[in-house]
Amino acid sequence: MKTFRYFLAAIIALTVSATSFAQTTDHSKRILTKTETINVSGNCESCKARIEKAAKVDGVTKADWSKKTKILTLVYNPSKVKSDDIQKRIAAAGHDTPKFKATEKAYNALPGCCKYR
Repeated sequence: MKTFRYFLAAIIALTVSATSFAQTTDHSKRILTKTETINVSGNCESCKARIEKAAKVDGVTKADWSKKTKILTLVYNPSKVKSDDIQKRIAAAGHDTPKFKATEKAYNALPGCCKYR
């Protein structure tokens, strides 16, 4: 009977400590992310590398451009970076997006295989 009491006390102690720990966890610090797809003009693997590099700024956790579909999939924290800012960087690298077109200077600086116009 004495062993049963110790066993029961141990189970109760574990239950109380587990629920106490769960209540002290701060869930308000969750990072919210947004997933967005953007059409980005380009042709080849060099374009892919350039587009993804331009899109990877602080706040972006994923940037994946598909050569086949010409779509960039972004996962980012909207409290750190805005979609327009990312698209401006991509346009500055020489690739058109729906909102921002690359300047002639940026476009002309692209290698021949990357020219899409």
